[in-house]
Amino acid sequence: MAEFDTMRRAAAGQRSAIIDEGLRTHMNKVYGLMSVAMLITGAVAWGVGSNPQLVAAIFGTGLKWVVMLAPLAVVFAFGAMINKMSTSTAQMVFLAYSALMGLSISFIFAAYTGISVAQTFLVTAISFAGLSLYGYTTKRDLSAMGSFLMMGLIGLIVASLINLFIASSALNFAISVIGVLIFAGLTAYDTQNIKNTYLQLATSDHDFVGKAAILGALQLYLDFLNLFMFLLQFMGDRR
Repeated sequence: MAEFDTMRRAAAGQRSAIIDEGLRTHMNKVYGLMSVAMLITGAVAWGVGSNPQLVAAIFGTGLKWVVMLAPLAVVFAFGAMINKMSTSTAQMVFLAYSALMGLSISFIFAAYTGISVAQTFLVTAISFAGLSLYGYTTKRDLSAMGSFLMMGLIGLIVASLINLFIASSALNFAISVIGVLIFAGLTAYDTQNIKNTYLQLATSDHDFVGKAAILGALQLYLDFLNLFMFLLQFMGDRR
């Protein structure tokens, strides 16, 4: 009996070690894909934003509405259709989406000084790293935050769309403050959720693990990008 208990504990320890190693690999893939997507977004945004003719052609005409709203439509369609895609296709769509997002935010290089954009990016990176690390390591269950944050996010999107037409500086300031708080919370929440999702899938649905890494990368990518954009409202020096 004692030998059986010893063997059982050894087997359980081996399974735990395999899952831990798999989790590290999974999270490395999530952060790796997110980083590649951010590089693509930054390269496209800088390439377009540093060209006054392109900026005027896009954001000086009605085309700006297509460019600015297209990423929202694409991300919802991607989330709905990912189950029908292969993992490689889903990854390519994600990276293509990051290029489209770069196009939609390229105006920041025409609107803000390069130094303030770089400083804001650095602050965002440091904040994101701390928040994501907290979400990964904390023993506190953050799932209760999910519903509250999603309700806040929906309200934020509606307010932002309204402000596109009324251009209220007071509303813009309120949106920026709330946006920073919401995406700071989502960074920690999404990191923990990505971790927990892997732990569930690791023993039940191996086929979806690859797609789960892409979805996780997309979630953190959006958290980082939105946190950066809202912080830029405070820290950016306009030209």
